[in-house]
Amino acid sequence: MKTRKIGNLTVSEVGMGCMAFSHGYGQIPSEQYSVEAIRNAYDHGCTFFDTAEVYSPNLSGIGHNERIVGKALKDVRQCIVLATKLFVNSSEVRSDGSVYGAVRRHLESSMERLKTDTVDLYYLHRTSGGIYIQDIAEAMGRLIEEKLIRGWGLSQVDVDIIEKAHNITPLCAVQNIYSMVERDSEKAVIPFCLENNIGFVPFSPIASGLLSGKITPDTKFERNDDVRNWVPQLSRQNIIGNQPIIDLLKEYAELKNATLAQISLAWMLHKYPNVVPIPGSKNKERIIENLNASEVELSEEEFNSLETALDKCKVYGHRGFSR
Repeated sequence: MKTRKIGNLTVSEVGMGCMAFSHGYGQIPSEQYSVEAIRNAYDHGCTFFDTAEVYSPNLSGIGHNERIVGKALKDVRQCIVLATKLFVNSSEVRSDGSVYGAVRRHLESSMERLKTDTVDLYYLHRTSGGIYIQDIAEAMGRLIEEKLIRGWGLSQVDVDIIEKAHNITPLCAVQNIYSMVERDSEKAVIPFCLENNIGFVPFSPIASGLLSGKITPDTKFERNDDVRNWVPQLSRQNIIGNQPIIDLLKEYAELKNATLAQISLAWMLHKYPNVVPIPGSKNKERIIENLNASEVELSEEEFNSLETALDKCKVYGHRGFSR
């Protein structure tokens, strides 16, 4: 698979979001299936894997996803770029005596679960009231100096936060929601990242399955903890409203002998050189399909035509900074 740079890290052009092996998308698969799916992705050329400490079936099982990812990739650890995320709050900072102490404690727990002595990309999962982002940036800088992490990032943030953090310790990546139906980051965040050598890592790049064309107005998500029950674009009314976007994707999928999901990923790969999407799936076949989007190349004419048509489509439902 082709590679790209995000900050100082070289990664496969399409990465893999691993959350679905632990929660969010219905019944989670067995650990054996999950490990095999992750290794299959690596064997297929994926070198960029994304997890987080909180990806677990329930709060008492924190670290579930990190353990699976660590087990799947321990034998190829030096060949991949591993990203994880932390939450930290002001009460923890008071308990640990410093922002650095709290962040390092989270990192050490994640490294143990991931079976590694360094994390390539360490994100602050969400900003927290009561903690200055500049203090987080300083803590991340110390961890980089200590070679415990290679780079750091922020998730679901605007340019103001990015700039404040980047001025203290240069960011490697920003991970925001981004897809054909969630384009807020195009206004300022992605341009700022481009100008400052920051990678942009879209989560939910296929809009929780909407852009695959496989979700219909009659699709039901049975489990109460399935996040798709709360994704605005996946309400029955908005699925119907967004059908022109799906029809547009079908046209290009037929033209390029590709799937709708692959076209939606190829679109953002063509549009921005610093974008590395991390589609998430718990299905082995779907994971490989998503990775193969790297092989779908839009000509400049095809891209411009698609972009022009897409700009004319109204988007129904807006997820924004929720997750």
